[in-house]
Amino acid sequence: MTKPIHVFSEIGKLKKVCLHRPGKELLNLMPDFLDRLLFDDIPYLEAAQEEHDNFAQVLRDNGVEVVYLEKLVAEAIDAGDVKEQFVEDWLAESGIVSEGVKEIVKEQLLGMETFEMVLKTMEGFKKSELDADALNTSLADMLESDYPFLVDPMPNLYFTRDPFATMANGVTINHMYSDTRNRETLYGHYIFNYHPEYSGDKVERYYERTEDTRIEGGDELVLSKDVLAVGVSQRTDARSIEKVARRVFDAGAFKEVLAFLIDNNRKFMHLDTVFTMIDYDKFTIHPEIEAGLRVISLKPDGNGGIKLEEKDSTRLDEVLAEALGVEKVTLIPCAGGEIVGAAREQWNDGSNTLTIAPGVVVVYDRNTVTNQLLEEHGIELIKVKGSELVRGRGGPRCMSMPLIREDI
Repeated sequence: MTKPIHVFSEIGKLKKVCLHRPGKELLNLMPDFLDRLLFDDIPYLEAAQEEHDNFAQVLRDNGVEVVYLEKLVAEAIDAGDVKEQFVEDWLAESGIVSEGVKEIVKEQLLGMETFEMVLKTMEGFKKSELDADALNTSLADMLESDYPFLVDPMPNLYFTRDPFATMANGVTINHMYSDTRNRETLYGHYIFNYHPEYSGDKVERYYERTEDTRIEGGDELVLSKDVLAVGVSQRTDARSIEKVARRVFDAGAFKEVLAFLIDNNRKFMHLDTVFTMIDYDKFTIHPEIEAGLRVISLKPDGNGGIKLEEKDSTRLDEVLAEALGVEKVTLIPCAGGEIVGAAREQWNDGSNTLTIAPGVVVVYDRNTVTNQLLEEHGIELIKVKGSELVRGRGGPRCMSMPLIREDI
């Protein structure tokens, strides 16, 4: 494999992955503004970092090379000699109104070492970090005087699956659902434009952050070398799926894209919160996804366009078996489908697993009922603690962006 991105399945042996270690951005979460930052609770940073470090070490112990988003971004900025350009791009999306305040923040950032500067852009700026007189130069800034942040933190960054998503030999640099998270995609833009390993024509580009319709990586699943699955969800627009389909077909990356229509609500935020692939013919699922499921097939029509066809079956197992070319697949419901247990363990990402080899899966240890069921189906589990990490509503798959997987 000579390409820096090589992802043709969800289950091929994981060789290289991108993570983000939770940082001071979590210290800038406040109860009054959790909704604005897309959090339901406030993790304890030191414990979250300990859990995340353990997660990363588990991956290394299983032969996975771990690289960190924050380091890749700093390397890209330095390699491209684009530190000032990065700061200006970041400031343009920071929400700061006053040009004078922008200049003050810019000077502070440019005075830092590149890696520390990247971490600071992720952490955000509190108004208390700047002189009060400097802040009173804009009417808009003054009218938001009760809000404590000059620039919001990016606490969701440790879910590296979403801002950009890898598939085949390429990437989608995503346009995300909320302004809060859309700023995260700037880091992917710089990695794939300036990093020596990932820039230029080394990586196919299937989507850009400048697109006007939204898509997030949690909705993008690589079922096989021929079939890409994408969820039409709270976070991903159907129009985005058509754009991605055209580009992957043009690149010869996949033969079919399956659009899964799932409910538009927070508990079904992404496709990977309701089902993930764990073996050649096995999936974890939240049982509620099967109610009223619609699946649309997109294929090239041979004339440069796309042929759309709705799948006759509303049974997820039949749709997946056909897509994978196997006789049947086994769907393992979160907590066995029992209504209370399934709701609780799905909320704690019991269906959001990271497969590191066929039938070998990283899971949170807290989802005891689901984990026992997986083991009964012959799945080898690597259990990690996630009592703090899960407060951001994401599991092992959400926290990882595969860069290289072996073919199956």
